[in-house]
Amino acid sequence: MSDAETEIHGHCAPGFEPVRDAFAANFAQRGEIGASVAVVAGGEPVVNLWAGWADPAGTRPWEEDTLTNVWSTTKAMTSLCAHILIDRGELDPDAPVARYWPEFAVGGKADIPVRWIMGHRSGLAGLRVPVSVEDYYDWDKITGLLAAQKPLWEPGTATGYHAITFGYLIGEVIRRVSGQTPGRFFASEIGGPLEADFHIGLPESQLSRCSDLRGIRPTQDEQAAMAQTYASAHPAAMAALANPPLTGDEANADDWRMAEIPAANGHGTALGLATVFGTLVDGSSRLISAETLKIACTGQGMFTDLVLGFPVEFGLGFALSGPGHHFGPNPAAFGHDGFGGSAVCADPEAGVAIAYVMNAMGLNLADDPRKMAMIDGVYRSLG
Repeated sequence: MSDAETEIHGHCAPGFEPVRDAFAANFAQRGEIGASVAVVAGGEPVVNLWAGWADPAGTRPWEEDTLTNVWSTTKAMTSLCAHILIDRGELDPDAPVARYWPEFAVGGKADIPVRWIMGHRSGLAGLRVPVSVEDYYDWDKITGLLAAQKPLWEPGTATGYHAITFGYLIGEVIRRVSGQTPGRFFASEIGGPLEADFHIGLPESQLSRCSDLRGIRPTQDEQAAMAQTYASAHPAAMAALANPPLTGDEANADDWRMAEIPAANGHGTALGLATVFGTLVDGSSRLISAETLKIACTGQGMFTDLVLGFPVEFGLGFALSGPGHHFGPNPAAFGHDGFGGSAVCADPEAGVAIAYVMNAMGLNLADDPRKMAMIDGVYRSLG
């Protein structure tokens, strides 16, 4: 789609034109199909743009309220549910997971603290037994398998990205503490009060608002490179990313959309995501206190991740911008990337939150060029 063919809709406050320009370039130069970007600064939305098509065939225009599966960007929203419980004193990140989930104590896991599952250090990056996509719709089955499983490496000694299991692990803790599934907790404590259009587990009535994803389509060379990478990968990488292998097309199934998969199947708009993260850096403490946010964003150690294969540092559920500037030039910025290109992030120093969602899946697990272009546009706008 050329720049001339892309009609951009929405609002862009004066001074934030670089964001609009970068957004248009995603369609003209980076193969975008449909997308939205939102920026909240000082608690107010200054950018809310959308464009393109809600389906790869180009039959449905992307609308202001189009919902999109954002994959691991969901982890930021699920983590925030846990931080609300931490803020209330109902959940201790240094307590053993087994305090809240007694069945978890077997297999050498009795002493694993909550912070290790939130920091991808528990050794449970994936399941040892083969599972299908459909198994992810069965909460009790997946949490039962995780509770019974031995870790894939010595817990606490390294990070190994918990691509799908993260949501079931911290999600079951949220459920045991609050009495609500993570999707229902998010709706009642975050999405509803903030009127933020984001959901973990869609009701059937909202399915018609979903965009359809175009899953990854690797070239032969890319497939060969991926096969070589997997051949030398740590077993945790295979468990996390290839049991079962995912292309992104799985998210187009209604059953996927209606399940609660709190690491991977959140659906929302960019404005919904930015609204939530905007409350963390606007000084309001509407969701959690400044002290709890500090705890959430305290690094748990820089590791070359056993699954991702590159250096990364996590806080408690949030990824940190760090020296790699993954979420902008301020190392204290934090957020989360989603498989394919989506992201949400916030910068406490600048008081700004940014979100990007799209339906053309890229191969990057982090720092997709389209997301990085949005972040660059925001900081050029901020000067």
